[in-house]
Amino acid sequence: MDSPTNSQVPQYAPNYLRKSPNLNLDEEVKLFTNNKERDKYDNMADLYSIIVLMEHLEKAFIRDSITADEYTPQCANLIAKYKTTMNFLSDSVDNLETFMNDYKLSCPAAVNRFKIGVPATYEHAIGDNTKDVAKSAKYIAESVLHFITLMDTLRLNRYAVDELHPILADLIQSLNNVPGLSTDFEGKQKVRQWLITLHSMKASDEITEEQARQMLFEMDQSHSEFHRLLSGDHSTDNSSA
Repeated sequence: MDSPTNSQVPQYAPNYLRKSPNLNLDEEVKLFTNNKERDKYDNMADLYSIIVLMEHLEKAFIRDSITADEYTPQCANLIAKYKTTMNFLSDSVDNLETFMNDYKLSCPAAVNRFKIGVPATYEHAIGDNTKDVAKSAKYIAESVLHFITLMDTLRLNRYAVDELHPILADLIQSLNNVPGLSTDFEGKQKVRQWLITLHSMKASDEITEEQARQMLFEMDQSHSEFHRLLSGDHSTDNSSA
């Protein structure tokens, strides 16, 4: 196919056609011209696929198409890949919502899961542990340990996201496994909100001193309330009300 001359190029054609009359219209258009750009587009393609996969995984779990044991490791794996890929694209992708808008992606379940940063099995209690005394004691002990570890970490002025987020994730998982602990327990909601806050930050970022003070205050309150609930003080309050 012969390249068009300037006289043959329509007025509405892109400018490059007029400036480059010898342009071969059969030539393949490349997205990149160097390895750095190629890596960027490869990473963007990976991010796109991770988002779509997470959406399907969340829906499969909601519809009981997969078990909790199958869902949890797959979800955790996708969250880890998402974090890594977003780090690779830190110079190109501002945030998840912008990327999805640019590429016409609608995956609300995936957005919610990435926003929280832990599998749904960590976020919500799955199964019934009330009949297993050994497991019950284990989860209570783990919850207390994670509360103390988190508060000690904050008191030592260690505010990095990659230090605090894993402790919060372990804490909410343990709390959800404690039998008889109400889903309305405020401590769960506080932990969940802090998970969302930290997950919106980079792993190398640090929370401010004000945030650290607030988190320490809320976790100390939640820890005390957790002890009161386990000791049965809440029943006394309810009976006297």
